[in-house]
Amino acid sequence: MRRAFVKSFGPIQSAFRHHGGKRSTGVAKRLLVWNINNGICDQSSYNVDTCKCGRPSYMFSRTMSSDAGDVTEVKRAGPLVEYERRIAAGELEDGDNSQIGTLKEIQRLFDELVESADACRLDRYSDSGKAGRSRWLWSRLMPRSSFSPVKGLYLYGGVGTGKTMLMDLFYDQLPCNWRKKRIHFHDFMLTVHSRLQKHRGVSDPLEVVAGEISDESILLCLDEFMVNDVADALILNRLFGHLFSNGAILVATSNRAPDNLYEGGLQRDLFLPFIATLKERCVVHEIGSSIDYRTRTSAEEGFYFVKNDSCDLLMQKFKELIGENMARPQEVEVVMGRKLQVPLGANGCAYFPFEELCDKPLGAADYFGLCKNFHTLALDNVPIFGLHNRTAAYRFVTLVDVMYENKARLMCTAEGTPFQLFERIVTISDAQSRAPRTASRSRKNDDYDLCVDNELGFAKDRTISRLTEMNSSEYLEQHAEMIAEKGVQTQRDEYNNDHVVQA
Repeated sequence: MRRAFVKSFGPIQSAFRHHGGKRSTGVAKRLLVWNINNGICDQSSYNVDTCKCGRPSYMFSRTMSSDAGDVTEVKRAGPLVEYERRIAAGELEDGDNSQIGTLKEIQRLFDELVESADACRLDRYSDSGKAGRSRWLWSRLMPRSSFSPVKGLYLYGGVGTGKTMLMDLFYDQLPCNWRKKRIHFHDFMLTVHSRLQKHRGVSDPLEVVAGEISDESILLCLDEFMVNDVADALILNRLFGHLFSNGAILVATSNRAPDNLYEGGLQRDLFLPFIATLKERCVVHEIGSSIDYRTRTSAEEGFYFVKNDSCDLLMQKFKELIGENMARPQEVEVVMGRKLQVPLGANGCAYFPFEELCDKPLGAADYFGLCKNFHTLALDNVPIFGLHNRTAAYRFVTLVDVMYENKARLMCTAEGTPFQLFERIVTISDAQSRAPRTASRSRKNDDYDLCVDNELGFAKDRTISRLTEMNSSEYLEQHAEMIAEKGVQTQRDEYNNDHVVQA
């Protein structure tokens, strides 16, 4: 079978050209450099007419044949066969039974989508559709619902169990011509809020935004589905109600079961209908593995420093990275015209004291803007988290999530190891299971500054796991590849711009 697959790529091999691609990190999803014969289609942004393939990735145009727009799709057996191929090739670590069971569920969804591709309107070239605002006007005249005949998939489980790897494996096997989108949940919601601002004059802007999203991507793959913002919680049911009625199919990963989303959040009673909608439109599957594959990384590389007498060590490392470039205060643009002040920045590296980045009213939008402009962050003096700085802990969790998603490098000094930073953050069940105090145990030593927070208590495990992986040689190798790919793309863009100007 593999020979046939390789052979089918032969005639179009010369049509490929090198192009930087984006792939998530993790030991469970660790990939070696791929050659062209193992190319896997990928698409990472809305409304693009190209397909990215594998690492190092390659790109070919829809117009490469004599009949413009006619591309013969390479047939794939699906994620389960590809997973087994990567295991055999040594590109992935062999998974446990829980991961195999999840793969079978993903394969089932893949098969259903392929079989029902026309009914699901997945092919972007055969379904022209209407623009978002036009769809909204048309729906006023002829209201109708068009739910997908295929249910989506909601995967949840512990940290480091390979959820993101499995989603990427599924996504990479999907045909290039499908209307699909793979995006982090934080980034997805930022896009939604930005579009809502754009359509403020419409009576139901959520319906218009949902129309735009479903026109562009009928299959939505959302990684790290986590709701801790009341503004997100209050619109999710109506947003996804419109999306599902437009035929959207959701594939999501999360650390939380649907019934535990937004647990303890403000006005949660208004969020509960979304949970019912989610369970109705998605097959819910738990990855029961207890293995954290991220902790199976190689030796640490020395970018996480537990605070000691060497207070200048982080600044010394920062200066080594920027080389002869002069570090100076900078200002970067984030969403909707907002600006983020960077204390020191140079050569793709930014330096922040912890309080400047996590003690101020900043959020995911600011951190995405930071990662868009800087590939390395030097963060000084990360504290031990507890009740007194719970809000800063939430921001730090979000910062690590955004950096991990963008394969950014983190250098930091901290008051303790990743585990020690969150030792005082516990869930309600953890707090209840703690041993009661005795006369010989003081309150100060028992629960001083203890923060009982279910959402943060679950999120901390993911953050500890990611901080561990981000300090591994595997992650840093992928970070270096990303910088090299961006450098090649920048040179290519500059070359093209110069020739446009000359023309």
